[in-house]
Amino acid sequence: MTDDQLTTHLHTLGLDPGAVEVYVWLLAAGPAGHERLATALDLSPDMVRKRLTTLYQAGLVTTTGSEDDTASPVEPTAGLQRLARTREAELRAAEVAAVNAYRSFKREVWQHSPDDIVEVITAPHVAERVELEESTASSEVLRFDSPPYSTPSGPNDVEVANLRRGVTYRVVYARAAVRQPDYYSSNIQPCIAAGEQARVLPTVPVKLTIYDGKLAMVSLSDTGADLNRSMLLVRQSSLLDALYGLFETSWRAALPMHLGTKEPSTLRPIERRIIELLASGITDAGIAELLGISRRTLSRHVESLTTRAGVVSRFQLAVYACRNGWI
Repeated sequence: MTDDQLTTHLHTLGLDPGAVEVYVWLLAAGPAGHERLATALDLSPDMVRKRLTTLYQAGLVTTTGSEDDTASPVEPTAGLQRLARTREAELRAAEVAAVNAYRSFKREVWQHSPDDIVEVITAPHVAERVELEESTASSEVLRFDSPPYSTPSGPNDVEVANLRRGVTYRVVYARAAVRQPDYYSSNIQPCIAAGEQARVLPTVPVKLTIYDGKLAMVSLSDTGADLNRSMLLVRQSSLLDALYGLFETSWRAALPMHLGTKEPSTLRPIERRIIELLASGITDAGIAELLGISRRTLSRHVESLTTRAGVVSRFQLAVYACRNGWI
């Protein structure tokens, strides 16, 4: 990393530019007393003292307490974490101030209309608006997932990052989504592995995402969406309550897609995947394609699983898996 890059990052964390100048110099030249710093950086003794005080309070340098009061950089992890937390608090305060200012504007300047509960997002802006709303989710995201997709295919990095910071995801997939091998392997499976709670239905009524119970994004879920790439953004209202209720009803009716914690210890990874995909209602051909195995190999695995469960059909195997906490 160059000095310029380091300087930029330290500024981003909220460190005073003058203090950054002294800190970067100390990292390059090593420990130095006040007099040497003043000479090297063309600063007054008082300015050196102030900048070192800032660095000391930030936990980035220490001083010897000797006559020349030599300053030396220290291991910065704790200090940088403190700066990051302070910066985060400042950004949160700025966010609250901006939201409050907008609410004041809506209340006092722009007369509220029932039409304000719904906003139409047009095609060129759909992807960026989805990313914006998802990246700012704080507690829970609910989703109906069905093709076609308005955003580029591939891993959902925003969801995985949200899951890591504690945001809950509950997703009901249309079977058509699960049957797409590329989408399943690159998007669905990594999200489930990261902690997403996933279920599947033959179809979903709409393409829907609800953020923190406060905002919903709705679009078409069938091929008609190709003709109209616009999306509706629904704010808190009776309409949003209805969409929330629709999701909960569908969630209860859907089949789980991920295995539970009670699967037998002897269950091999490929067998876990087969049970998961069988419960999702995917055809044998689809399962074989997703797993990269032949239909004959798949049949052997299914036969082994039904024998182990003491059942005679795939339907009974799915029932057994549900009742015994496999899925």
